[in-house]
Amino acid sequence: MILGNDPILLTPGPLTTSPTTREAMLRDWGSWDGAFNQITQSLCTDLVDIVHGQKDYVCVPLQGSGTFAVEAALGTLVPRDGCVLVPNNGAYCARIVRILQRLAIACVELPLREDEPVTATALEQALAREPRITHVAQVHLETSAGLLNPLDDIAALCKRHRKGLIVDAMSSFGALPIDLRTGGIDALVSASGKCLEGVPGMGFVIVKRSVLDACEGRSPSLALDLYDQHAYLKKTAQWRFTPPTHVAAALRSALDRFVAEGGQRARGARYARNCATLIDGMHALGFRTFLRAEAQAPVIVTFHAPDDPKWNFADFYAAVREAGYVLYPGKLTQADTFRVGCIGAIDVNEMHNAVAAIGRTVERLGIAVQPRTTRVKASA
Repeated sequence: MILGNDPILLTPGPLTTSPTTREAMLRDWGSWDGAFNQITQSLCTDLVDIVHGQKDYVCVPLQGSGTFAVEAALGTLVPRDGCVLVPNNGAYCARIVRILQRLAIACVELPLREDEPVTATALEQALAREPRITHVAQVHLETSAGLLNPLDDIAALCKRHRKGLIVDAMSSFGALPIDLRTGGIDALVSASGKCLEGVPGMGFVIVKRSVLDACEGRSPSLALDLYDQHAYLKKTAQWRFTPPTHVAAALRSALDRFVAEGGQRARGARYARNCATLIDGMHALGFRTFLRAEAQAPVIVTFHAPDDPKWNFADFYAAVREAGYVLYPGKLTQADTFRVGCIGAIDVNEMHNAVAAIGRTVERLGIAVQPRTTRVKASA
């Protein structure tokens, strides 16, 4: 799908974008201009539509990476005397814990292995042990391993127990089905440079209107105050502070492509084909996946590193990059791994080519592919 001299990014974001998305950044926009305000309004409307939140939810865009938006959601939506349950099965769950600690908001960790999805039973037991819990902060797709957590089950549990649910949907939004009409989710956080295939630089929070309306003055941050950001947008149609104009224009173009492709269902199906092609090809080379098939999301795949003294990720990475593909290092604490993304403006042909490049690299470096089988332990 993409031709040119730049390497293909097989990463979870930034990722390879389409030429039309990149071309959208060639125009300059006035941050208070009516044309740019229309872009902002259309983005907010379309992002809410993707997850069927038209009736009860609003979208609050925010400058910065996805982590900025996660911190904004936690700082704005959780009361100072609240307590957040964080199921922890990876690096991005652990980051939520760090954010809560910086915000001086009480939290309870539910430690899980890095290959272990959370279950509704485990969450219910945690809620029973800690009656002070008011909210759950859940990473939907933990990209440190590519692990998919069961969002529908978690949302149903939070709805039944009347706990607020804040979802980090950074790497699932637009690729996997999420339906806010079923209830149980207070806020959903994602960003421009992930499965929507825009460029990095803009986060957004899709939040229940009734929840946001109760949060005036709650955020300890000026820049990350979702209530103020939404109130100002509603009043003026403008961002409070200088917006990432080129990023928003690129996202507008990327969303147009998303709709033309067929929306979430078609986008998710393409990624699933990419993922299956990647896994089959890597298995044929001798590599083995870190996750069981039922826990694997079709966004990024973690592979065990070969158990060979010649293996060195930096050398492997450099050689594969020279062949035209950028991979991702492992982010696990208990196993030596590396990661390969399946998302972006790429298709199965590119995945076949990437696997072939990896195969040639392994052969050229003389690496015997006999994967480690380190047993992972619970996250601290």
